[in-house]
Amino acid sequence: MDVLIVGGGIGGFAAALAFAARGAQVRVLERSPEITEVGAGLQVTPNGSRVLRAIGVWDAVERLGLRSRGIEPRDGLSGRRIARFDLSKVKGDYLFFRRADLQGLLHGAALAAGVEVRTGAEVASLSDDGVTLASGESLTAELIVGADGLRSVVRRHVVGPEDAFFTGQVAWRALIGARQEPVARIWMAPGRHVVTYPLRGGLLNIVAVREEAEWSAEGWSHRDDPAHLRRAFADAAPDLTAILAQVEEVGRWGLFRHPIPELWSRGRFVLLGDAAHPTLPFLAQGANLALEDAWVLAREVTRLGVPEGLMRYQLQRRPRVVDVVEAANANARNYHLRGARRRVAHAGLRALGRLAPQTFLGRFDWLYGFDVTADD
Repeated sequence: MDVLIVGGGIGGFAAALAFAARGAQVRVLERSPEITEVGAGLQVTPNGSRVLRAIGVWDAVERLGLRSRGIEPRDGLSGRRIARFDLSKVKGDYLFFRRADLQGLLHGAALAAGVEVRTGAEVASLSDDGVTLASGESLTAELIVGADGLRSVVRRHVVGPEDAFFTGQVAWRALIGARQEPVARIWMAPGRHVVTYPLRGGLLNIVAVREEAEWSAEGWSHRDDPAHLRRAFADAAPDLTAILAQVEEVGRWGLFRHPIPELWSRGRFVLLGDAAHPTLPFLAQGANLALEDAWVLAREVTRLGVPEGLMRYQLQRRPRVVDVVEAANANARNYHLRGARRRVAHAGLRALGRLAPQTFLGRFDWLYGFDVTADD
């Protein structure tokens, strides 16, 4: 099988490895002049880790990742730890990565597996037969995978023209040099929250989110003044303000989504990851869903061929993705509660963490326990 993948991100390279392992001839097109990833940290949860094992990169993954010990919800105003949930009780591997490290690892593994990777290859237009690059070169393949993210050009061909919609949330992302126990801390405050977790090399990843009414789609991401971030959390707990005080460079972007389409494929074209189903980052599942997609797509298409395999892929993936996106949306609300609802929710979470922490973690069995590789 001849497979052309548009997009050299984590999902694109995972798909390349999964197809190559099944004997496909694979090419990856990346519009950037070199393989680089915007962003800082990334959480790979057990459902995503199983795919990394299955595509044969786990030994290298373990060397680059930092194993998480737990999750700590905190009151962002007082700094008080509300609860602690021990991830060693969860079946599977939960790790923190620098996003660029994981992408670089997958890129190198793809090259070693014989995948052709072309950088500076921007797709200018698409037809039912294939793609035309900005250079004028035309390319085709038996299967063309759109793994090109929120602003996917392949999605427009498959689904039709539509604008992503603003979710009413904006985010800041930064890295600082700091040592922290390997836990993910969620600092919750009215209308906003911050997530911090460590990375290898003595770094601390910071993602801060605040509700805002408007955002210009044209300016979806840009560098920001760290003072704006600190001002947004000026009333936060001293421990959190001390972390934000160390930020010297920060990016700010609006959180956008597309509706999850009813159909993920058209002819030889199919969507994967954020191109099909961008999700809010409140469940740490964007990259993990892309890894799951990559494995299922390669398995079903190489088993059944393009038309039937693509239908099987969508039938398996869409219900799962809808559930994850809805859960992430719910977290967006729960992290930002105000007034009496906030106090009641924190009290309930505190009691659950003290009396029945495994009950809380059991709520995530449907997410972390999911194994797309089990049928192979």
